[in-house]
Amino acid sequence: MTTGSAPRTSAPDAPRRGGRARISFRLERQVAGLVAGVDEAGRGPLAGPVVAAAVAVPGKRVPRALRGLVDDSKRLSAQRRGAAFAALRAAAERGDILFGVGACAAREIDAHGILKATFLAMRRAVARLSARPVLALVDGDLAPPGLECPVRTVIGGDARAFSIAAASIIAKEIRDLAMRNLALRHPGYGWERNMGYGTASHLQAIAALGATRHHRLSFAPLSQGSLDL
Repeated sequence: MTTGSAPRTSAPDAPRRGGRARISFRLERQVAGLVAGVDEAGRGPLAGPVVAAAVAVPGKRVPRALRGLVDDSKRLSAQRRGAAFAALRAAAERGDILFGVGACAAREIDAHGILKATFLAMRRAVARLSARPVLALVDGDLAPPGLECPVRTVIGGDARAFSIAAASIIAKEIRDLAMRNLALRHPGYGWERNMGYGTASHLQAIAALGATRHHRLSFAPLSQGSLDL
């Protein structure tokens, strides 16, 4: 991590006990200056990139048009997530929010390992923000090294902090779009449905058609050299 005025938080911010966490802007308001929420999508699939997004709100309050729409992407149906993504893009066009997106392709994942590739995607996402944040709130308990600002990890952050939840939606939607586009170029693997995850039909397609350059050859069962179907 490059130097910054605030030290990296050594301990992750733990969620409150009891009941389901609610999305709020409390963590962002605790810090003076621009705060970015960071999350990723696609660590587990056998094919496709890992995608990260960073979201910041310059005005220090949730834009009215986004209230009630943004939540942890895992809590949202595909329809609600798509509507939230469209609203976030519109908010970015108005300047109400800033967002950056970074990705690592399968070859980078194989070269660096999925954790380092995820961190690299996060660094790229933060670097693509149009303004440098003073702090990044990162979902999970591991702080990515090399970000252009100090880091605070937030366990369950995509279900708690607005900016992290927004980043989770953007990362998920952009990755799904990438997989649908790849499915057009590489038919037969069902990526438009399985998004690269190792479903039975996907494994059967790999056995029949072979692996593509978008498959993660370091992931089992591909790394084992054969598929046990």
